[in-house]
Amino acid sequence: MGKNSLVKIYVGKLPSGNKIYINSTVFRSEKKGPVVLLLAGMHGDEIDGVEILRQFLRNFAPVTLKRGSLIVIPLLNIFGFLHISRDVPDGKDVNRSFPGSKFGSLASRVASSLTTHILPQADIILDFHTGGTGKYNFPQIRYSNGDIESQELGKVFNAPFLISKPIIAKSLRKVVNKAGKPILVYEAGEAQRRDEHAINLGLRGISRVLAHLDMINFEDQTEFPIIHLSGSGWRRASQAGFFIPLKKSGDPVKKGEVLGKIQDLADPIEYPVKSLRDGFVIGNSFSSIVYQGDALYHIGYY
Repeated sequence: MGKNSLVKIYVGKLPSGNKIYINSTVFRSEKKGPVVLLLAGMHGDEIDGVEILRQFLRNFAPVTLKRGSLIVIPLLNIFGFLHISRDVPDGKDVNRSFPGSKFGSLASRVASSLTTHILPQADIILDFHTGGTGKYNFPQIRYSNGDIESQELGKVFNAPFLISKPIIAKSLRKVVNKAGKPILVYEAGEAQRRDEHAINLGLRGISRVLAHLDMINFEDQTEFPIIHLSGSGWRRASQAGFFIPLKKSGDPVKKGEVLGKIQDLADPIEYPVKSLRDGFVIGNSFSSIVYQGDALYHIGYY
C-alpha cells in the first residue's frame, strides 16, 4: 500500500485574520502510473461538484488504488463557498483568471496556487461544475476542440452528452490544453441545489475513468448511449415578460420548433421562442420573469 496525505496550500486570509488553505488529499500507490486530479468548487456556489468529491473521499478505500496517484480537491474557491457565491469577493471568476499570479487579484492568486503547485503533478484532470444560479445543465462532458485524448476519455466517462467546445481565454481548460494534458469538464445540475442524479453520474464517471486507466477495479454493467455534439449556443429572449417553458433539458428539438413562450405583462401578446437549429436541450433557465437578451435554452447541435 502506498502513502496518503493531506496537503494544505495557503492562498490568503480573511479580514478576520483566519487563514484560508486549499485542501488537497493525495493517494499514492506503490506502483507507478498516471496522476489524476479530481477538482471541484472552482465556483463557490456549485455544490454538486463539491458533493461528488466529498462523497468520493468519504467512500474511497486507499488500498483499492492499484497504481498511480490521485489528487482530490473538493473545494478550490473557498472564498466563494463561504459567501455562497460563484466568484471570489472582488467579483472575479477564478476560471477566467488562469494561469494566475501570486501578486494578482484574489481570483488570480487562487488560480496561481493551482497552476503552480498542483497542475505540474497531474497527468489527467477531471473538473466538476454545475450550471449557474437559476440555470440547469443536463449531465454532460465538455472537452476542447481537437483534443482526441480528452474525447476518448469523455466516452469512457459515459455522460449522456459529449460536447466539443472552443477553448476560452484564461480558463483552466486553456492552461491544461497548452500543457498537452487531457481534461474533462463535467457539467451537471444547478448552482446552490443538490441533484442526486448529477451526483451519482459524476461518481460513476470517476470510477469508469479510473478503471479504464487500470487504477481501480470497477465493473459497470450499464453503458449509456452517448450523444456527441460539435457545439452549442444559447437561445435568448427577444422580448421581456413572463416565460412559459415547453421543453426541458435532455429533449431533442427541431429547427423552428417552439421551445417556450413569453407573455406580456399588460397586453395579451405572446411571443414564441423557437429553436434556430436541430439539436438537444442541454441546459435551461428556471427564471419565470425574463428580460430581453436573457438566456433561456442552451441548445447543443451535431
